[in-house]
Amino acid sequence: MNSEQEKTISPIKRALRAIEDLQAKVNQLEYAKREPIAIIGMGCRFPGAENPEAFWQLLRNGVDAITEVPADRWDLEKLYDPDPDAPGKVCTTKGGFLTQVDGFNPEFFGISAREAASIDPQQRLLLEVGWEALENATLAPEHIYNSLTGVFIGIYLNDYSKVMSAMGDSTQIDAFSAIGNSLSVAAGRLSYILGLKGPSMAIDTSCSSSLVSVHLACQSLRLGECNLALAGGVGLNLVPDTSIALSKSHMLNPNGRCQTFDAAANGFVKGEGCGVVVLKRLKDALADGDNILALVRGSAVNHNGRSSSLIAPNGMSQQATIRQALENSGVDSAQIDYVEVQGTGTSVGEPIEVAALGAVFGKNRSEAKPLVIGSVKTNIGHLEPASGIASLIKVVLALQHGEIPPHLHFQQPNPHIKWDELSLKVPTERMPWSVGGKRRLAGVNTFGFSGTNAHVIVEEAPISEAAPRLIERPLHLLALSAKTDEALIELAEKYEKHLAANPDLALGDICFSANNGRSHFQHRLSVVASSSSELYEKLAAFSAGQEVAGLFKGKVAGSPKIAFIFTNFSSQNLGMGRKLYETQPTFRAALDHCDQILRTYIEQPLLEILASASAPALFSLEYALFQLWKSWGIQPTTVMGNNIGKYVAACVAGVFSLEDGLKLVVKSQEDDFQQIAREVTYSQPKIPVVSQLSGEIATPEYWCQQIREPLNAASVNILTQQGYEIFVEIGSDRLSKNEKVSLLSLQPEKEDWQQLLETLGTLYIHGAKVDWLAFDLDYSRQRLQLPTYPWQRKRHWFGANRNGQGKVESLSPNQTINQPDFKQLVKQLEMTAELSQAELNLLPRLFELLEKQHQQSEIEEETNITLQQLNLQSLTAEDIQAWLVSQIAQELGVKPDEINVRIPFDSYGLDSVLAIGIASAGKQYLGLNMSPLLLVHYPTIESLSQHLAKEVEDSESETFEI
Repeated sequence: MNSEQEKTISPIKRALRAIEDLQAKVNQLEYAKREPIAIIGMGCRFPGAENPEAFWQLLRNGVDAITEVPADRWDLEKLYDPDPDAPGKVCTTKGGFLTQVDGFNPEFFGISAREAASIDPQQRLLLEVGWEALENATLAPEHIYNSLTGVFIGIYLNDYSKVMSAMGDSTQIDAFSAIGNSLSVAAGRLSYILGLKGPSMAIDTSCSSSLVSVHLACQSLRLGECNLALAGGVGLNLVPDTSIALSKSHMLNPNGRCQTFDAAANGFVKGEGCGVVVLKRLKDALADGDNILALVRGSAVNHNGRSSSLIAPNGMSQQATIRQALENSGVDSAQIDYVEVQGTGTSVGEPIEVAALGAVFGKNRSEAKPLVIGSVKTNIGHLEPASGIASLIKVVLALQHGEIPPHLHFQQPNPHIKWDELSLKVPTERMPWSVGGKRRLAGVNTFGFSGTNAHVIVEEAPISEAAPRLIERPLHLLALSAKTDEALIELAEKYEKHLAANPDLALGDICFSANNGRSHFQHRLSVVASSSSELYEKLAAFSAGQEVAGLFKGKVAGSPKIAFIFTNFSSQNLGMGRKLYETQPTFRAALDHCDQILRTYIEQPLLEILASASAPALFSLEYALFQLWKSWGIQPTTVMGNNIGKYVAACVAGVFSLEDGLKLVVKSQEDDFQQIAREVTYSQPKIPVVSQLSGEIATPEYWCQQIREPLNAASVNILTQQGYEIFVEIGSDRLSKNEKVSLLSLQPEKEDWQQLLETLGTLYIHGAKVDWLAFDLDYSRQRLQLPTYPWQRKRHWFGANRNGQGKVESLSPNQTINQPDFKQLVKQLEMTAELSQAELNLLPRLFELLEKQHQQSEIEEETNITLQQLNLQSLTAEDIQAWLVSQIAQELGVKPDEINVRIPFDSYGLDSVLAIGIASAGKQYLGLNMSPLLLVHYPTIESLSQHLAKEVEDSESETFEI
């Protein structure tokens, strides 16, 4: 509407329009406050379950994952007493425990072995599960680097600091100990490692911590503070202190089970674990094509206020939380099918919680459709700060699978719960939760002994039909990678098993999810296959150590220099590219563009002359292949052409436009070519063009000269002399066939896609950066949940914590032991019970030999120091490099042969603390004032060695002056 029309509108109509605009804005703000949040990924490590898939199997099969307390946690013989009031004792021998909590893969995260031993295993576990959650969401972590992604983590106890204190040796505390055991750093370290710039915080509300973290993450997303969020919780039980305290408060069940809702309920059993969900605003998740697992419709948090006691639950406050969560969700209580309850099985808390649920959800509910309630604590115990996220993940899995898993240990209903007055049902066996009809909704309820209550309303994922596959290529390429060869082999085995268990998955979706949703590391594997079954067979053969056609494996040494060579297609190759034209829209668009331009000069459509040996057809085919490679992210560092290929090379390098390039090719055999060449607009190449002709390529004279003096073949030697090792031939006349990596785009012996994907797979394993999203952009794809990274864990622990006893340290030749220390050492070795009496009897003799060795090494050390000082000026870069390798290996706690002198220091996890240590040692060894900043300016051992050698050469040795 223009200004003149606006003037003709009456004031009343203008006012009404303004009101409508304001109402629209209000509605928009209201929606933003209540916008559903999509759960697009999950990761977990729970007792008996390494991942969400295993967790679901545990739940649906009714598995009780409670076990005896592992021997490496605490000594049951000393600490167990069934009497909860026994001083310093634990009233149960049971718990829900993880395996390998002392194991970690620090190199993966760029953390040194030395620092890893000082990091709380809760932080380490969170790094692994957070990474897995992102992979589960098919989000490659580098794709969210520097993004507004928030991290919200529930955590409230740190047993590892008690493990460290129990060692009784303060000399073992280093600069990493404080950071490694700070609860706030649990969230901060995850943000730091992944490079996330949204809000990052640790939340401690005791047992409701992780559900509160989900609530805060959803609020942050709705407020626009972040665009993606990781929310969850973590808790580990490494020492018995809390269990002793809970025994005294009669919160632990002596029989070691959570018997939620049962008459025998007498407390809970402790568990441990970690869970993380990946959250995104629903509209963003839909726009990005994410795999939506479920929706958080709304949530609420409050506190009991002044209640009967600090730790006692408050029914009215719980009701208020639930009602607020329903209001925030825009959901009526009668719509809720299922509630995952706190359900700790305590005599006080359980009847209060169930009464609160009945008061809210019992209203307007028919007896024919009771509210179903259950608790995951009957399977894995009470995970305290991680209990809420375990409950949420259980509900999401139940919604996904259309089934409510059985609630365990419910035999006789708790008489303190008014079952007759409440319309409730406890599922003691698997119960269908049918998809279709009305929307399925559930609640997750938690409260903590801090007094904080939280409730979350969860809805099933929106039903979306897969887009029709209007076009599809006949073959696909799977790209797998890892940071070590062992991990790569294990990852391939995981995919093999996954394919065996899920044979109906679409191969295109598998490859898209793996290629686009994972980070790509140095050790790589690529596989070309036409079906999921063929991919399975090839991975199985690879695992068996067999040679496999269409499978390529290699290790990336660095960013490769790639040369594109544009040659001819010999007569027997003509007609190639037709399958590509039918199944690859980018290739087809490039050819169609050439066809449009050529209609000015040629009457026949390009497709009809594609099988001919005509120059325009050859040019167009090679140009379209280049555009295809370019769309996949494969761009050359230089180009070279032969015959018609010279024109294509110059065109793609930007010397002249496609229109001018085709004009030159069409007119290349005509007498007025010189005039045509002068009409062309030339530019300096944006990609280096290698040619044997002298002269400036961006001139008409150059192109007239090449007509008069045609070359029979371009020389690849020029490229090899410039350090090129990878050659991609855009044509079939192979000029680089004698080179190490010579790759064809098309060849007659193979189908178009077979050759293209084999070449792409080979480029990938040599380090080419493929744009995997663009690779599948022209096709309809769905994101799938696939196997996550196989961690290569090793033990990283603060000393040796065995059965609550002190650590036993190894001795180096440079350490001495006085007599009291020796006696203490013998005592510690006796307590480990790992040495026989005969071995213990040998200890005095061993001590004597160690003393002699120490005295001798002191003399040798003094001699070595003198020699180093005298020969300071003769030190070479190789000498300094050897010393740096040894020193850095010592600082990082790795073997010297694991150090690569050409990769950056931060690849080893070398941070400022370790840099200071190396600089200090360098001053002592080299006599130079070495700043830790040198490791920033000279970021590799090789470059730093060369710099320091020059410094030594320029300096004067004080010893020499004397």
